[in-house]
Amino acid sequence: MTKTALITGVTGQDGSYLSEFLLAKGYAVHGMVRRASLFNTDRIDHLYHDPHVTGANLSLHYGDLTDGTGLRRVIEAVQPDEVYNLGAQSHVKVSFDAPEYTGDVVGLGTLRLLETLRDHVAHGGKKVRFYQAGSSEMYGAAPAPQSEKTPFYPRSPYAVSKVAAHWYAINYREAYGLFICNGILFNHESPRRGETFVTRKVTRAVGRIKEGLQEKLFLGNLDSKRDWGFAGDYVEAMWAMLQQDQPDDYVIATGKSYSVREMVEVAFAEVGLDWQKYVAFDERYLRPTEVDVLQGDSTKAQQRLNWKPRMGFKELVAKMVAHDLDLARQEKTLQQAGFKTPARGAAASNQA
Repeated sequence: MTKTALITGVTGQDGSYLSEFLLAKGYAVHGMVRRASLFNTDRIDHLYHDPHVTGANLSLHYGDLTDGTGLRRVIEAVQPDEVYNLGAQSHVKVSFDAPEYTGDVVGLGTLRLLETLRDHVAHGGKKVRFYQAGSSEMYGAAPAPQSEKTPFYPRSPYAVSKVAAHWYAINYREAYGLFICNGILFNHESPRRGETFVTRKVTRAVGRIKEGLQEKLFLGNLDSKRDWGFAGDYVEAMWAMLQQDQPDDYVIATGKSYSVREMVEVAFAEVGLDWQKYVAFDERYLRPTEVDVLQGDSTKAQQRLNWKPRMGFKELVAKMVAHDLDLARQEKTLQQAGFKTPARGAAASNQA
């Protein structure tokens, strides 16, 4: 029988890759999207078909993690077998500027969804499996490498909110016998990453600098080290967690850590440029409390889920640079044809 999955945050990087993965497995996929004055579905437009067309398997529903009543309506309408909670205000720097909103969406939003799930299972009798998206930011200042047994030490409102969501999920699993898994995913990137996140900010700038559309790239802490993997690999681990006999929590990571400086060096080298000629420091991009090193130990996931990352660091950076170099060339062609084409997200990336 066809399984049905509900994804919050379906329009994001992870939501789009997870939708592709589940559709390929024959799922009926439902995504929850927030109402906005502009369409923000570009990451999933290639998957979407008019619901009037026979065989359409991706459906979208308006909803918001800040609206408990709306969540109940979506759950009741979809009747999912699996729920993937990927929705969040996920930008660490922005969480310092909007901490209350971040806490409401990330922490209390998860609680609202879990309450909806609890009532739905209790009254409907249908078993539902739930995935909660955790983050390596929850470890913060904890010494590396970090595993499922490492105590959390969050260093931002976003991370604190994710820790709350993590423990809400465990509490509802233990209190109500719900099938709930926490996936503690370390940094995972792709050409679909938002342009205000450092990896995409770098690769976007590399393409534009190479094509003469941009002169400088301004960054903050180049010494921060992160465990970077490919988002397409990581969504497979999300699904694998929900296929197990018993719910549990898993770290998903490559086990290798690289500094922002190393990432920048590799990205500029892809187009034959010396990064030191183009990168400048700007203290505005420093966080009030920094996270120095994140490096995950995914031994448990490799042993129990039979999961391991397929794409390496340099291959990932090369993939992102190639994509953004192509975007820059398109942008340059339009400019030469007389069209004004400011870089997408340029204003926001100058603040993040």
